[in-house]
Amino acid sequence: MMDSFFRKKLKWISFLLALMLFTSACSNVRPTYILPAAQQTEEAELPTSTPFPARPVYAPGTLVDYTAQSGDTLHLLSVRFGATVQEILWANPEIPESTATLPPGFPMRMPIFYKPLWGTAYQIIPDSAFVYGPDLIGFDLRAFVESSSGWYKQYGSYIQAEYKDATNLLTWLGENYSINPRLLLALLEYRAQALSNPTRDRSAELTLIMPEEVYTGVYLQLSHSADLLNDGYYRYRQGELSSITHLNGEIENIDPWQNAGTAALQYFFSLFLDGEEYRRAIGPDGFAKTYRDMFGDPWQGDTTVLPGSLTQPQFILPFRMGTTWSYTGGPHTGWGNLKPYAAIDLAPPVGSKGCVGTNEVAVAVADGLIVRTGPGTAILDLDGDGDERTGWNIFYLHIAQEGRVALGTYVKQGDPIGHPSCEGGQATGTHLHIARKYNGEWISATGFLPFNLDGWTPVEGSRAYLGQLVRGDEVVIASDESPTSSMITRK
Repeated sequence: MMDSFFRKKLKWISFLLALMLFTSACSNVRPTYILPAAQQTEEAELPTSTPFPARPVYAPGTLVDYTAQSGDTLHLLSVRFGATVQEILWANPEIPESTATLPPGFPMRMPIFYKPLWGTAYQIIPDSAFVYGPDLIGFDLRAFVESSSGWYKQYGSYIQAEYKDATNLLTWLGENYSINPRLLLALLEYRAQALSNPTRDRSAELTLIMPEEVYTGVYLQLSHSADLLNDGYYRYRQGELSSITHLNGEIENIDPWQNAGTAALQYFFSLFLDGEEYRRAIGPDGFAKTYRDMFGDPWQGDTTVLPGSLTQPQFILPFRMGTTWSYTGGPHTGWGNLKPYAAIDLAPPVGSKGCVGTNEVAVAVADGLIVRTGPGTAILDLDGDGDERTGWNIFYLHIAQEGRVALGTYVKQGDPIGHPSCEGGQATGTHLHIARKYNGEWISATGFLPFNLDGWTPVEGSRAYLGQLVRGDEVVIASDESPTSSMITRK
């Protein structure tokens, strides 16, 4: 009914962690990067960018026109425009209060409460150009990289003891962070001309994207950038990022009309650029121009990532009927160190602590096709098209190689995926890390569409890995000690 209606209307330890770049607890501390003195001097020599037009000062509660964007929810809009959900519903009585995501393109009237120091309304890229999603279908990443004239195509790095050339590195980052490789390529070109300059200056590679003391070198600069970009994207998506504090202390309130992809880039550049250099980076002559010159206009075609009225299929708990596992990790990062908190951890009973073998198996939460396997990983594609960039996909991590389901296998709900282990990333004990993606966008374990497993849904804790699983009056508490209070039986 809803679909019908909407269719109608339309540091050392840190260094070791950085080298591994596996799942870990997130930090809520905002990174601050101070430009070297030489770069600060160069900033004054930049040509002045065109000033951004300013929004008018709206009287409280003024109704303004707004067109729903991919991923918009009533809660998110209430945070951005300063209105309550009820005020939005009063202004748009045709919208059911129970709606999850709003359909992109849906016209609305928004009650707005003005904030001073609003940022630019200019949109850099759509969300579809940010995530590892359908936008990439038909794009030959290897052909693009190898046809470039810059030094990057000769680059390679070891990751998890396996050598990856320039293309495979971008693919690995894209798949695991679920971030668009074209975004990373444009970032390499905008900040370092790595795709157009054939001369490789290894001394400049340590901080080729951003000044850093721990995440140095091409691979770590790219992976840390992906982590920070995701952090901005998903905090904005959750309504947790509504303003930016610049290096000079100035506050910039993100324009309420902005999209998540643009807000993520604004946040990212604000970490190490300021003044005119920041304004140029987020304007039409900055990163956006580099992206357009390399890949064309990203706003052409379908830019939808999350459709209206998105619902989750029926999922079961990811272990066998009649067995009892422990809820060892509340909502935490899907991949990396920061947001999104898309994953939870579950562990089978084992004889001792640490990384030990088990005969227990993780099972398919729904019917689907195994479209990718790798160190510790298995990706279950629910729409069966063989492409993890489209539709619902389930990310299984720490699956042992021995006994793991084969690539290309079609599994039914409840079929074995493999044995939980410590393989594939940082882990202090045998467990399963599981998360969801839709069209390449991580779906938070809590929020507008909670991760529902046999009726159990997560509640976020005060920090990553804490929290609860709740089903009606039943509550289990996340703990890596596996006490009785963290145990859950699939019945």
